[in-house]
Formats: sequence, structure tokens, C-alpha cells
Amino acid sequence: MKKLFSFIICALFIQIVKADIKIEFATAPADLIQQDTNVLLPAIQAPVSIYQNNIFKRRLDSIQQEVPLDYNGYVQAYIDNYMRRRDEMGRMLGLARYYFPIYEKAFRDAGIPDEIKYLSIVESALNPNAISRVGAAGPWQFMSETAKIYGLAMTDYVDDRRDPVQASVAAAAYLKDAYLQFGDWLLAIASYNCGKSNVLHALEQTGTHDFWSIRELLPAETRGYVPAFIAINYVMKYHKYHYIVPQTGNLAIVTDTIMVNKFVSLSRVAQALGMPLKDICVLNPSYRQQLVNGTAAVPRRIVIPTIDKERDKILRGAITDLNAPIPVLRPIQYVAIVPPPPPMPVRQPIIAAQQAVVGGKVITPAIHTTKRGETLLSIAALYGVKVEQLMQWNKALGNNATLPLMPGLAVNIGRG
Repeated sequence: MKKLFSFIICALFIQIVKADIKIEFATAPADLIQQDTNVLLPAIQAPVSIYQNNIFKRRLDSIQQEVPLDYNGYVQAYIDNYMRRRDEMGRMLGLARYYFPIYEKAFRDAGIPDEIKYLSIVESALNPNAISRVGAAGPWQFMSETAKIYGLAMTDYVDDRRDPVQASVAAAAYLKDAYLQFGDWLLAIASYNCGKSNVLHALEQTGTHDFWSIRELLPAETRGYVPAFIAINYVMKYHKYHYIVPQTGNLAIVTDTIMVNKFVSLSRVAQALGMPLKDICVLNPSYRQQLVNGTAAVPRRIVIPTIDKERDKILRGAITDLNAPIPVLRPIQYVAIVPPPPPMPVRQPIIAAQQAVVGGKVITPAIHTTKRGETLLSIAALYGVKVEQLMQWNKALGNNATLPLMPGLAVNIGRG
């Protein structure tokens, strides 16, 4: 599936392709057009000092769970970009209070790692009305054919790709299928952007089985897609260290759902609740004509704010009898979602110089400073040591022997 990247990488070291993104709101008299950016991979890696490398890598290591959060210059480029967009990242943190519980439930039910919820920020900036230049829609940016495969309806009345609940269930199902096929979460994530066939073809060409080994064979957009996902994990976890403040959004409210088995206009629902039509449309973005197309055979869900018994009675009466008058109500008072408690400080691991025991003798490693293009495999060959030993002495540099290292890093060599 071709996807929508939502943020711009620094123009000094990336190539950019502009794309029109159409944002449709049910209450708008005409389609609103928003210019956004479909981002390609940075042409070069971001320069990273030894100190920065240790800090960012250790932080990513400390939050890594099931999905590998590898660190390199490509990841750093996206971290740098996201950290410069403080207002936008603050808005993402605010929207996450509403959307992430939806994603977490869908992923938990499907057995998908929780941290993949951040992928929706890369996909759509948590905008259920986002439409990419190639027609992918919704918070998880489904193309129509893939959406049909995973059970999402698209009719004159409804586009389930824009429904946060149903789209999340479908995204979880796709990612689960991809993981079962590839056995690797980064490959599954890459396939979400470019399709399983592209990933499979690249694996067959290289004979390898990890994203970084096939990265150059993937479409340009996908080459930056996985680094962007890793970077957004970092920013969402460590935003406070970079002066990114969560913003309070209109969606930060407690909601409930009702099921209807008839056609009901959202304007009538809004009137019965005493809330603006635009607000009820924001909570129900999948209804294309502001009309809930419920039937006895297929009831439809309406998301509403949490309400008291009086409004609940009025709402149910307005739905039961569509011609009954609705009393004038005072404006509704939304119940705000309680912000999560501040995270506990993360204890950063202390990385000490590694030592090895060779022939019963403790060897203090010498230091090799990396040059551009070097890998743990090439360095091991240079010094005549086994790559397994080199990786043991340099656990902080990861477990991928063929991944190019950033220049200027200190690599411990098992020699006195």
C-alpha cells in the first residue's frame, strides 16, 4: 500500500516529492485542500557525534520491546526533523489521548506489539480524513482494494477506512498476516507501505532476512518509512527532553457508543445532544453524507460524548421517532480524558568498556574509530577477529553485522 508520510525532512539532505492531500470534513460546504508532503528517503545519513549516538541509541534500546528499534543516521535524520516540528508533535501527543486507546485495544486483541500504534502518525498524522495523492484514506491509509480484502466497506454512505475503530482492526489484521509471512516486524511494517510482494522480491534478490539488508532494493518512500517509524517512537517517548509539550485537542473527551438500526442524520443526533454538528462529525468521520445508514440487518455505530440520563433519554427518543420535536438544550459539557501520569524517569544503562577472556587472560580492548561504510563484519575482518566476538565486545552497536555504522564511533577490539 502506498502511504502518506506527514512530515518534512530537512531540505539540506533529502529529496522531496510534493503531493496533494485532500481533507474532507462532513460539515464543510466544499472539499478543503491541504498541501502536504510525501517524503522520500534522506540521500545521506544525518551526521551523528559519538555522544549523540550513545544517548539516542541507549534511549531507543531502553524502550525497545518486541519491535527492533535500530539506530543509525537514517533514524537520526527523522528524529532531528520531528524534534524541530515541536508544535506538530505536541498536537500529535494531544490527539493520541483519544486515538491511541482505540489502536491499543485493536492491537492487543490481534496480538500486535503495542508500539506499532505510532505508525499511524507516520501514515496520517492521526487524521482520519487524510487522503493521499494515490487515494489511500483514513488514519491507517488503506487503498480501496486492500481495504476490501480486510473487510472495510466503502459505499455512498460510509467509508470504513476513516473509522478509527474498524480501520485499526483491519491494520492489525494486515500486520499480523505480514508478520506471519516474514517473521520480522520491521519487514512487516515495510510491507505495510510498499506491499508484501515488493518486500518478498527484495528478500529473494539478496538472500537476507532483515530490513536494512534489503533497504536499497525497496521503493524510495519505503526506505525512509521504517526509519521514520523508529524515530516517531523515540519522539513520543522522549518528547519532554526536547521541549515538546502535549497540546489539548478538541478530541480529548470521554466517549460512548450507541447502535442504530435505521437511517439517522448526524444533525439530528447533534441537536438531541446539544452539541455542534462539526463535533459529532469529527467523532464519526466515516459517514460521507452526515447520514448514519443503519438497518435492522446491519446496525451502525455512532460515537457520542459521555452524557447524563436526561440527554440519553432525549437522544433515544429523537432516534426512535425521527419526526418528534427535540427540546432546546443547554450546550453540552464534555468530560475530558484525564491526562496520563508523567512517565517515570528512564534509567539509562551504563555502557562500560567490554573485556574478553582469551586463554584465561583478561584482554582490555583497543579502540577502532569507524569510517563511512564500515560494518562490524568488515571491522572484524580487518583485525582478524570473529564477528561474534566483536559483537559481544560492542553490544551497544547492535546485533546487525552488515549494517553500516556511523563514522566516528568507537569500536572495542579485543586486543591489548
